[in-house]
Amino acid sequence: MLDDTLLDDPARLSEADGPGLLRASAAAGAQVRSVVEAAEEAGIAQFAADRPRALVLVARPGAGLAAAQLLMALLTSTCPVPVVLTDLVPSWVGALDVVIAHTEDHGDGLLAESVDRASRRGARVIVTAPAEGPVAAAAAGHSLLLPPRVPVPTGFGYARALAAGLVVVRSLGLLRIDLPLLADELDREAERDHLVHESFMNPAKSLALRLADRQPLLWGLDDTSTAVARHAAFALASHAGQVCDVAGYPLALSRPALHRAAVRSCSGGDLFADPDEDQAAQARVMLLAVATGPAAEAARRAAEDTLPGADVLVPTEEISGGEAVCAAVIALRFELAALYLGLAAGTIGGPGYYAPAAV
Repeated sequence: MLDDTLLDDPARLSEADGPGLLRASAAAGAQVRSVVEAAEEAGIAQFAADRPRALVLVARPGAGLAAAQLLMALLTSTCPVPVVLTDLVPSWVGALDVVIAHTEDHGDGLLAESVDRASRRGARVIVTAPAEGPVAAAAAGHSLLLPPRVPVPTGFGYARALAAGLVVVRSLGLLRIDLPLLADELDREAERDHLVHESFMNPAKSLALRLADRQPLLWGLDDTSTAVARHAAFALASHAGQVCDVAGYPLALSRPALHRAAVRSCSGGDLFADPDEDQAAQARVMLLAVATGPAAEAARRAAEDTLPGADVLVPTEEISGGEAVCAAVIALRFELAALYLGLAAGTIGGPGYYAPAAV
């Protein structure tokens, strides 16, 4: 059962969050700064000076997958080189390619083999991984290894993975991004979502309450927001034990039964319906919109006309800095909302909670 009174009791919240998961999530801005600093010290400007034949994003299981999906969404529309998202280095990778890989598992043998193979073929490889283990050993001497400088538990490496990808594509001239601004905005979001702020003025707590006891349908109105929704689903499953449907809105439209249920849930339906029996009443439709411009505005209006009662998250109305910054900030908000839900429901926290080792 959800104890929503816990959310507005900072002392109880702090006690429940014994492992310090809220603090770990709030370190997203620090993770970005540490990655930028490490990359500059490692000579990223020289390492990524020339434009590659192809950019390969290697995403292993965990939070890094959604970060790679967001990076790909940010690049796809304007990137002058092919971008490939994969779980292992493809067999065709060669000296003209750049590989960006991330893992939180220091013993990831499959990734270690991939990194070694790509390095031997002359590809430029950038790896964010723990400083010890097979992956670090494979990257030593041939690849640019960026070990974590801000320790966080396993599953909290989203900001680090995203920052590593962004610093590389910025150096390659494939994407313009103000990384210091990104770090500052993540810090501001963490402050807005701090446990001392009550639910009515805390965006993450407010979001948690809207998602509580509901089946979230997280539908992106553009590729960038759909990628953010994937991280939201990862966080909600990890911390709140909540299963979400994630889809771009065109895909949502193509599934008529679920879309009709969403329309019913947004229209209010029968006021006398039993919510325990009406599954549609249990859905919470959240439309995410990050992209801007006439096409994005038209898509948003069309979705709102069809789903008038849906929650609509448009970060560009409150956050400056462009799509990448807005997407990263909303991803952090969902992560903190998932933690608040987990603490209030008892799925995480407390003296019996086992927290994964920090990496």
